[in-house]
Amino acid sequence: MRIAVISDVHSNLHALEAVLAAVDEERPDAVWCLGDVVGYGPHPNRCCTVVAAHADICLVGNHDLGVIDALDISEFSPDAEEAALWTREILRPDNHEFLEGLEPAVVTPTAGLYHGSPRDPVWEYVLTEEAVLAAFGDATSDVILVGHSHVALAISLEDDRLDGGLAPEGHEVTLGGDGRRLLNPGSVGQPRDGDPRAAWLLLDLDAGHATFHREDYDVRATQEEILDAGLPESLATRLESGV
Repeated sequence: MRIAVISDVHSNLHALEAVLAAVDEERPDAVWCLGDVVGYGPHPNRCCTVVAAHADICLVGNHDLGVIDALDISEFSPDAEEAALWTREILRPDNHEFLEGLEPAVVTPTAGLYHGSPRDPVWEYVLTEEAVLAAFGDATSDVILVGHSHVALAISLEDDRLDGGLAPEGHEVTLGGDGRRLLNPGSVGQPRDGDPRAAWLLLDLDAGHATFHREDYDVRATQEEILDAGLPESLATRLESGV
């Protein structure tokens, strides 16, 4: 079975379309989305519609929950809060219903899927050794998929030893054997690992490996649309450098 894993689209339609075009070329058996379809970007409705049509599994993220008023957005950064309030105003009822029906964690026979972490599927960033160890301890799956941090990661646990870190384009991870794997596909719509290209992950469970991918997209078009929508300028400028 081959599975394309995406996360953190954040209403960036141009990035989403670039990723899904690459995914279509791979012809996977399924598409999984780890949440945060909306927030920050200028196209929440279209991104919800596209993800709903393509994803066999989709999680809900903290920004999705904030937009549907199921989470206190006062804990967001000021720019994120402003974007969430703007998105609330324009989100269509059908897309509101789509996000309402999602959960922040799903465990399948082949992998555990978490927007944040197994310990806190909504809020926790898995970026420290302590959080990684907790994730391996709290989850039972040999493959653990997390999003939320916008940082592509590949970390293994073998013989009680952690190994790995940032996962650049083309990085390949062996699955199976005695070790366990924690993987973050990175962000489609707002990468924060220094690479501004849209990120996604291809799991090939039959072949026993996972491969990290990046796709070029029209960053300038997204930036212009953010500004045209009256959203904070910082949400546009950060897309250039992937931070």
